[in-house]
Amino acid sequence: MVHKITGYIEKDPETGFYVAIVPGIPGAHTQAKTLDELQKNLKEVVELCLEEMDPESRKQLPEFVGIQQVEVVS
Repeated sequence: MVHKITGYIEKDPETGFYVAIVPGIPGAHTQAKTLDELQKNLKEVVELCLEEMDPESRKQLPEFVGIQQVEVVS
């Protein structure tokens, strides 16, 4: 089965590394110096996480809907 998985990516201001997480898949997070390397690492970690999940859990993976930004004053 093919899964289309969405990762959330940020750039760490202290290290300059890209950091990715996949909400809804425990343990699916990684980091890298470049976006190309990050994509490779993220694919690898998601494959490993999915291998560890039972079939019922894989059926319950969340569906990506979108990202919203909000402006707040602090």
